Amino acid sequence: MISTRFVLKRLLLLVPVLVGVASLVFAILHLSPGDPALTIAGERASEEFVQQVRESLGLNDPIWVQYGRFLVDAAQFEFGESFIIQRNTPVSEVLTNKLPVTLELAIYGQLIGISLGIPLGILSAVKQDSFTDHTTRIGALAGISVPIFWSGPLLILLFAQVLGWLPTSGRISVLYNVEAIRVTGLVTVDTLLAGEWEMFISAARHMILPATVIGIYSMALISRMMRSSMLEVIRQDYMRTARAKGQGAKITVLKHGFRNAMIPVITVIGIQFGGLLGGAVLTETVFAIGGIGTLLVEAIKVGDYPIVQGTVLTFAFLFTLVNLGVDITYSILDPRIEQ
Repeated sequence: MISTRFVLKRLLLLVPVLVGVASLVFAILHLSPGDPALTIAGERASEEFVQQVRESLGLNDPIWVQYGRFLVDAAQFEFGESFIIQRNTPVSEVLTNKLPVTLELAIYGQLIGISLGIPLGILSAVKQDSFTDHTTRIGALAGISVPIFWSGPLLILLFAQVLGWLPTSGRISVLYNVEAIRVTGLVTVDTLLAGEWEMFISAARHMILPATVIGIYSMALISRMMRSSMLEVIRQDYMRTARAKGQGAKITVLKHGFRNAMIPVITVIGIQFGGLLGGAVLTETVFAIGGIGTLLVEAIKVGDYPIVQGTVLTFAFLFTLVNLGVDITYSILDPRIEQ
């Protein structure tokens, strides 16, 4: 049973992390070259108009006043309006539209990685130095080594162009208006909730290739970590004792070994998932899925500072939540961690 004190302690530790990230983002953007007021007003705007824009944005205030206002707004998830990408649109609205895209991709990609990586890692450890072990290790090494910008187009070429089984890009067929049934922003979930089975099948078919690309890389890392962790656990005295008492090998591994071997694997899963929430930029680009990663890259390129601030802080918030989930999972697998 997880203690409330443990969870509250972890939640309190998130506050200085988020404040530190917010301070770092504020400092970097204020030290970077360029004038937000000039970006909004345009290069041909008069100096008087540029000054009016600076005054309206509060850029003429002392730096500590701007910093305090920024922290207060960030705590309320108010990041102002977009300068360029979606002019005069609140950043929170832009993020609300983009974040579910990346979230859906990250969830399905990670599910594929976990469902394949953990069993393969256990199998590889149990059958150490066998043909199965060597094959699994080679496959994992290939999964880590092959870059997404190569594996993505290769899968598109094979399954979309040659075989014609799956679509090449997007989240759903252009024939469907998914905005009419939007609830969560997750296309597969929204179509299921609406009972639109044809739309759900279309969304699922569009998700297979990008999720598989992410899943292959995730599976490779998870299987390698699972193998090394399980090998370490198998060599422990309590595992040999269980086998000496006549317990079967499968029961020993699954009952005594699996739970302890999962602790370092949970760390890898958490880091991977947190990174994907920050934006699988290559995957989103290859499959033309406009998620939060693509949004951040575009905002940096054009100098849309409110979008950059909002995106980075949202990513930091989600990453800290994932770390909180990892800590809670630790305490479930091994209650001694709470101490």
